[in-house]
Amino acid sequence: MSEDTGEPRFTVEQVDSVAAPPRAKVEDAESPAEKLDRKRDYLEGFLAEKPQNVPPGAPGGDLYEAVIAALKDIFDPEIPVNIYDLGLIYGVDVADDGGVVVTMTLTTPHCPVAESMPGEVELRVGSVPGVRDAEVNLVWDPPWDPAKMSDEARLELGML
Repeated sequence: MSEDTGEPRFTVEQVDSVAAPPRAKVEDAESPAEKLDRKRDYLEGFLAEKPQNVPPGAPGGDLYEAVIAALKDIFDPEIPVNIYDLGLIYGVDVADDGGVVVTMTLTTPHCPVAESMPGEVELRVGSVPGVRDAEVNLVWDPPWDPAKMSDEARLELGML
């Protein structure tokens, strides 16, 4: 006899046969249209939901999203894609007092718009209601490469 160690004891039951589980029937399956409708409803609700109690300058906040929208209105003159989806924007920092700092790069240091693009970004971001002032930091490290582009940009350029 063994001591009682507090561990559960198992009993073994010997059976002659077990009933087979019910088989799946084609009639019981959802049609592809039904399945797609269910997923679409879920995604629409999920994508329409806005974050709750987010400060205006935090990602998802009204001011932050307005700055991103302004950046998406600026297009690279050589590539028909906006600079945000192109991956030229490395960071957007919005302070509580409305100061915005945009860290960005260009596709190459020899880009023809190297002198004018940061000024345009500063003007566009500075014109967003609620922005006190805008500062643009142009950086070259890490260097830009096509992997930084969004899927939308790749699709637009035929890279997907």
